[in-house]
Amino acid sequence: MRVLALDYGTARIGCAISDPTGTLATPIAAIEPPEVSEVARVAKEREAEKIVVGLPVSLSGEDSAQTELTRAFTSDLEEAVEIPVETWDERFTTRMAAQTRRQTGAGSAEDSIAAAHLLESFLQAAARQNGEQ
Repeated sequence: MRVLALDYGTARIGCAISDPTGTLATPIAAIEPPEVSEVARVAKEREAEKIVVGLPVSLSGEDSAQTELTRAFTSDLEEAVEIPVETWDERFTTRMAAQTRRQTGAGSAEDSIAAAHLLESFLQAAARQNGEQ
């Protein structure tokens, strides 16, 4: 299953896409400015079968102002696309993205690298769940 992951922000949306087997996560161009219609276009163009939106919760698991903005964006996105949309805990992905960029000199936007880390986490959890069934 090809999954599109999003690191939603008010300035831009970092994006990553999985390969068709749902194994590899690759950062792709960020969407700037962040618009639902553009996400829908990218999902269709990339033949995504699911969209995962990073949910920014605090370390303690509490919601923040950004969490509420992300939930509202996710709700709007669910109405705009015909594929499943879900949220996934994105704690630490921004920090991991900054570290990846420093270590590798990756050319992708940090937001898209964060989306790739988010997608890797999601795919690993899905693989574990499928292995248990």
